[in-house]
This record gives sequence, C-alpha cells and structure tokens, in this order.
Amino acid sequence: MLDQAPYRNLTNLTNNFYRSNPAFHFALDIELIQYLKSKIEMAITNKKSLKKFILLGSLYASQFIPLVFLSEAVPVFMRQQGISLEAIGLLSLTALPVTLKFLWSPLIDRYGFTRWGHYRFWIILFQLLVVLTTAIVAFLEIKNSFTVLFICMFSIALFCSSQDIASDALAVGLLKPQERGLGNGIQSAGGYFGAIVGGGGMLILLNIWGWKITLLAMSFIMAISLIPLLFYKEQQSNSNAQVKPGSVNNYLKNLTNFSRRPQMWKWLLILAIYPIAPYMASTMFRPLLVDIGLSLTDIGLLVGGVSYTSGLLGAVLAGVLITTIGRRRSLIIFSSLEVAALLLYLLPTLGFKNSSILYLVAIVTQLNLGMLRAVIYTVMMDKSNIATAGTDYTIQTSIPYFSAIIAAILSGVTAKTIGYTGLFTICILIAIVNVIIIFKAFVNTEEQQQITQ
Repeated sequence: MLDQAPYRNLTNLTNNFYRSNPAFHFALDIELIQYLKSKIEMAITNKKSLKKFILLGSLYASQFIPLVFLSEAVPVFMRQQGISLEAIGLLSLTALPVTLKFLWSPLIDRYGFTRWGHYRFWIILFQLLVVLTTAIVAFLEIKNSFTVLFICMFSIALFCSSQDIASDALAVGLLKPQERGLGNGIQSAGGYFGAIVGGGGMLILLNIWGWKITLLAMSFIMAISLIPLLFYKEQQSNSNAQVKPGSVNNYLKNLTNFSRRPQMWKWLLILAIYPIAPYMASTMFRPLLVDIGLSLTDIGLLVGGVSYTSGLLGAVLAGVLITTIGRRRSLIIFSSLEVAALLLYLLPTLGFKNSSILYLVAIVTQLNLGMLRAVIYTVMMDKSNIATAGTDYTIQTSIPYFSAIIAAILSGVTAKTIGYTGLFTICILIAIVNVIIIFKAFVNTEEQQQITQ
C-alpha cells in the first residue's frame, strides 16, 4: 500500500496554493481521483455481478421448465387423452434421478472438457441432450408409445438432474460470499420462473397448440436459454484441478467425508425436515380446491400462475434480506413465518372458501417458501468446498428432494385418515419443530460464524 503522507502534504500545499492562486483550481486532486477510481471499480463490479445473476437465473429456469412440465403439465394432458391413472402414476418414477443424483456428482466434479470450462462443458452437453430428447418426444403418439415416452421423460429428468449438479458447482465458485444471498434469491426466482413456464404456460399451450408444437416450442426455449452461458468464460478456480487424481476411485468415500464435517449432521437434519410441512400441505391443497368446486382453469391460474409468481417474488426479496440481516437470522425468521403461513391452510377447512381467502393462502404460503428456499440454498453454498462443489451441494439438495417426495406420498394417506384439518395441523406442528431445531443448531458461536457473511 502506498504511503499516504506525501499525499497529505501535497493536499495541504495545494489547498494553500488555491487560496492564494484561485486560477489554479484545476490542479490535480489525488483524493478526488482515488474516489472516482473506486466508484468506477464499483460500477464494473456491479456489472459483473449482474451478468452472474442473469446467468444463474437462466440456468435454473431452464432446468425447471422441463421438470415441472413432466410433473404437472404432462399428467393433466395424459388424463385428458384417456390414459389410465396407473400409467400416469408411473411417471412419478421419473423423479428418481433428482433424488439419486448425488451418486454420480463426484464424476462430474472430477471429469470435464476444460477447454470449454469444466462445469460449463457439462451444462452445455446436458442441456443440448434435453433439447434433443424433448424434440423427439414431440413426435411421439403418447397413447400408443407410452414405454418410449416414459424412457424419454426419464432421460430428460436424468439430464436435468446432471445439469443441476454442474450448475450448482458453477454457482458455488461463481458467487462471492457476499453475493450468495442475492445470488441464491435470483437462482430460486429463476426456478420459479421455470415452474411458471413449464407448469402453467406449457399447459395453456397444450390446450391451444397441441402436443407436437408445444414440445417443439419448449425445445426451442431450452436451446435459447443457453445464450447467456455462451458468453461466460469459466475461471480456472471453478474447475476441479484441486481434486486429487485418485478421488474417483474412492468417490463414495468423498460422499461420506462430507457428512463427517463438524456440526454437519445438524444441518443435514434441517435439510431433511424443512420441506416436509410445506410439501405435505401444498400437495393436498390441490385436491382440496377440487373438493371446494374450483375448475381446472381456476386451479391452474391459482396454483400454477399466482402461487409460483409469489414464490419468485419471495425468493428475490429474501436475497436482499439475507444480505442485510445475515444467514442465521434469515433462517430463524423465515422458518418462523412458515408456521404463520401454514396456519392459513386451515381457513378453507373451517368454511372460509371464497376466492379472496384461497388466493391469500396461495400467495402467502408460496411467498414464504420462496424466501425459505433462498436462505437454505445460500447456506448450502457456504457449506460447499470449491474443489468438490458439485458433490457437496448435490448431497445437500438431494436430501430435501427425497423428503419432499416422501411427504407428498404420506400427505394423501394422512388426509384420508384424519382429514384436511388434521393434516394441516400436523404440518404446523412439524414446522414448529423445524424452527426449534434451526434455533438450537445455530445458537452457539461456532455455528454462527460458519454462516456469517
């Protein structure tokens, strides 16, 4: 660092000179130059951050478009085509790659075509495979080609899950710690935008354009979503040069090493519990709307449009708040607000069934879930090492995905046994337990430091 004393002396001399010689006020002001330089550097940094956020938003939107299309739009369309409920139920098996992706995440961490960028190569490869497979599906006759359709859809889920591994790893290395709050808010918002397009948007297009044109349109959208990535040059630090050569042979050991880090089991327990309550409740909210008497169009608008848009806004809002109040406070506040949000699910079961109440439930619950997801993803990044970012982050994301699937399955059995009111009450109690666990997990100084910006 330069010695500031000469600058101070120079400033004093020039100030005295200015007083006696006003004509020379144009003289060089060192402090002003330094100030302008810092502002220019700040502007450049912000521009770079903006490019990062655009890239992350596009990546996660492109993942969720086909995944939500498979889980929400396709079952509805297949039912309209007269396909059996048993066949439609088998589509849930396409979610397996999402929950099991941690098994091959070390391979993506280890191998790659570094000339393109280690993780950039994998993202481009898997997304192009999704584009190609989606285009193939467009030409299938779903009534007579269910086996081929299932294989293609399973492949799409597999490619999207693998792309997610690389995208998560890229994001861990791309974002600075101080950028992760807002970055993960944008990431979550991108996912919600993809859900809006893949769920509500594609369902509307299916009704207007039919199967073939809609699938080709989705394939085109997936292709152009790669454009921001084509202008991004991955830094060497994001590659996996730090991984030991023999790590692949012992990749299962790498998986277990992650869980052995200090205080990690507390965090993994939170990841396993936090999705149970919101997913049990939201899964049964849809059939509740049917029982109330809403049409499929109304439900699609309420759940697929307004609800997901609220989640998107919640994710962005959380990104700003995380940067301001920190990870620990955000976790406690957002999880506590979840308890209040889940209480709203009781209103329709108690006779409050007008549209205003239903929209209030959909908006508030998804708004809160978007906020909670953003801070969860941020802490996930904090707990991921650059050298094994794909593995570390994927392990963490797989746990809540698995819990969400189990919660969705149990929700139907629970609602049938004790009714909607009993189900939502259980969800509230689970959310309270989650708040207690989060508070206790991060109450000591050591854990606070681990998630402090």
